[in-house]
Amino acid sequence: MSPYPTEPLKCWQKAKELRKKFYENYMEAGKKGGLRWMGSAWAFDAVPAALGEDVYCITGEPYGATCAFDRPLSAKFLTAAENFGFARDLCAYMRNYWGSILTNQYALGGPFPKPDFAWTQHICCSHAKWYQNACELEGGDVPLYVVDVGAGAYPPFEPEMYEHRIKYIADQLLDGIDWLEQVTGRRFIDELFLEAVWNDIRSTNKWAQICMLNRNVPAPLDEKSIYSLYVFGVLQKSNAEFADFYDEVYEEVKDRADRGIAAVANEQARVITDTQPPWGFLKIYRYMESWGAVSIGSLYTFGLTGMWLYDPDNHDFRPRPLPAQKPKTREEACRMLADWHLSKPEYQHFYHPEYKTKMMDAIAKNWKVDGIILHYNRGCEGLTVGIAENRLGLLERGNKVMTYEGNMGDEREFDEAATLNRLDIFLDSIGLKKPK
Repeated sequence: MSPYPTEPLKCWQKAKELRKKFYENYMEAGKKGGLRWMGSAWAFDAVPAALGEDVYCITGEPYGATCAFDRPLSAKFLTAAENFGFARDLCAYMRNYWGSILTNQYALGGPFPKPDFAWTQHICCSHAKWYQNACELEGGDVPLYVVDVGAGAYPPFEPEMYEHRIKYIADQLLDGIDWLEQVTGRRFIDELFLEAVWNDIRSTNKWAQICMLNRNVPAPLDEKSIYSLYVFGVLQKSNAEFADFYDEVYEEVKDRADRGIAAVANEQARVITDTQPPWGFLKIYRYMESWGAVSIGSLYTFGLTGMWLYDPDNHDFRPRPLPAQKPKTREEACRMLADWHLSKPEYQHFYHPEYKTKMMDAIAKNWKVDGIILHYNRGCEGLTVGIAENRLGLLERGNKVMTYEGNMGDEREFDEAATLNRLDIFLDSIGLKKPK
């Protein structure tokens, strides 16, 4: 077949600049009298944003992935964490993060910047303990607040959004506002909060719309490129620059889809993945592309940064529509934020493996996917729980499925040769020919 036309992403350089600026702002905040906080990428980051325009954060999962991408640096951090006494089977992002503190080395250069407080949430078995230990490693004087999203707060996958679930989280956010004022000595500015909440909502809505454009054949984006774009929704969802940037990305990707511009010129088959990749070995995506296979995304990249609703009548996945109007009060904003985030797909498969199976099957059917790749990821217990059931459920629904073992943040758990061999067999099974 003739190759599709392709061209570089125009937004690529701006994406690099925004990400660099984000990490530099965190590093330099102390010199400028600003505040720094650490927490999970899943945290409700719109809340601390109301303490002022000089408040900067570092979110642990994307930072851990940045460490893992630099394999020699990651090895140093993981060794430091293990020598301290942390078990090797704990979350790999978490161990990279702790190792960065223990060695006092910031992955972007210089010593690790000490935060003024920790603001996070608890969804899997690691998050609250991650930052409890991080606060202790920083000297024990970093205050910590954790919002519990578990304990019965998950919605079912085909949800009626129960009032008590929304209230459970919204009340914790309101309590957290009082806590932030106490530990920082700053006034909580409602105007900044309302704007930050709306930025969170519009950025996560827009990302889902961007992912919808990858239904196009050829796909305008490939997953390896998506990793450099989805990250803004896990660095800081409420960041106005990031929300505006997603508007720009959408327009560019829509233009690519309209003109038939391909991410992979020789696209012949389409695959999806489920969760984090082995960050030190992203070349496996380029290897698949040499066969003519493009990964059009994953439940992880679609559902961690985007907000979706499932349509059971059509077995389809659609972006959650924007609320009818912006919030007008602190209380309304907390409720809106809680309600909005309870539709995050990545929350829902903590509840039961069937929900992940159903979501991945809906993506496979509606994004015209030929095969599904599941990562038996030893580095993330939370997002890998139930994965054997996912495999069986996807096979029962008629999908072709490949699995491989690895670790998103610890290169010692990944067998490159064995994975490439499995890819050869899988790609051949979906009708592709190995390149000469």
